[in-house]
Amino acid sequence: MLNDNTTPYHEDQPEMGGETPITSMLPDWSDVNSAAFQKEITSFSHNLAGTGLFRDEALIELLERHPSEKLDVCTMGAADHPLYPNKFRTGDFRDVPGKVLLAAAKAGRVWINVREAMNIHPEYKSALDKMYGELSEKTGNRAFNPRGGILISSPVARVPYHLDKTETILWHVRGNKRIYLYPLTQKFISDESFENTITNHLNDDLPYDSSFDDAATIIDIPEGAALTWPLNQPHRVDNQTFCVSVTTEYSTRESGMKNAAMVTNATLRHRLGLNPSYEKDGELKRKMKSYLGRVLGKTSIMPDTTTADMVTFRIDANADGYIVDTDPYPRTF
Repeated sequence: MLNDNTTPYHEDQPEMGGETPITSMLPDWSDVNSAAFQKEITSFSHNLAGTGLFRDEALIELLERHPSEKLDVCTMGAADHPLYPNKFRTGDFRDVPGKVLLAAAKAGRVWINVREAMNIHPEYKSALDKMYGELSEKTGNRAFNPRGGILISSPVARVPYHLDKTETILWHVRGNKRIYLYPLTQKFISDESFENTITNHLNDDLPYDSSFDDAATIIDIPEGAALTWPLNQPHRVDNQTFCVSVTTEYSTRESGMKNAAMVTNATLRHRLGLNPSYEKDGELKRKMKSYLGRVLGKTSIMPDTTTADMVTFRIDANADGYIVDTDPYPRTF
């Protein structure tokens, strides 16, 4: 359940370092959050909006200086694809001013991921350190090594059905999002589907059927709320308005061991034609596969199902929806 006392975004909130500095990033964390953390779906409030780092002016400046190789500008594909509805398409944003990119996200079908923004830029890194410093104090977990990106997305943005390979927290700052979270069972995320994401470095999408929604936990995330869920729980996201969020991820011993074991299973399936099952493996077998997977991951034996990241449109300030389709070509920027 979402907390009722989440902090809304207001344009007149102070900049970081202003007259009213933020005293806590997690003002209403409770014992219930501590008990549920990494085990159940849980929500808590945060004060990221109060930093001033997510206002339009700050985002425009960030887009101008962020490394292009860590910036993704995408749009959604056809909604009627039988397995991957709304699959993302990669766009060319070179030589496009930050102001235009933000306008495209507000007005069109554009989704922007400013990857590792919370790590690269000092003022954002300061906020990230405060977020996870307090999280460590609240949970007693001292092993966080978070990576954080900023999502800037249009009112009609749809993130396809997928999983995250590491522990994830969604810190929502502006707008309204709806997230659909699905059970961690073979019906919703089979071992083979998981293995396919492990061997593909660009794509975390999973096969989806609209009937899955009957079993989904559906949560509307307001401004100032953060949401986290159990490791690898499949989900998809629909925007209700223009949105700005921070998504952070961090590896744990559990996620590292599971991913390495899945590397072994993917190799057994693709190279030897076997039908391994992580779900049916006992703890000892999982550990053995994890150790082997760490070795296989450094060799050419492990299958690599990654395909080239193809650009299929470019951002144009004069185009309808800011999008102009192009003939596909590999992304090199």
